[in-house]
Amino acid sequence: MIVAGFGCTSQAAPATLRAMLGAATEITALACPEARRGLVAPLADALGLPLIALPRAALAGIATPTHSARSMAAYGTGSVAEACALVAAGPGARLIRARVVSDDGQATCALAEGMGR
Repeated sequence: MIVAGFGCTSQAAPATLRAMLGAATEITALACPEARRGLVAPLADALGLPLIALPRAALAGIATPTHSARSMAAYGTGSVAEACALVAAGPGARLIRARVVSDDGQATCALAEGMGR
């Protein structure tokens, strides 16, 4: 299972989220915080992939290799995208792409590989 985890502002455009995936074709699910489900769901639907919306509490304390003060303050983790990908990919998951930030700064995306939740 390969999960694309997203972090984004409420202003993130659908095209921005899609662009964050780049050429990755092996993705089997998308993940995001529950509060951003409405922004990411159209992309999941368009790609025919399940969307895993995670509660804030599931992301708190997840160790990530990159760090954003904003993510730490809001979610208790260094990277919302990385934490979403890791949690959704399940126990023992590993990042295969650390978070990247969109050109407009409105979204982040990371990829994790695991066995699922």
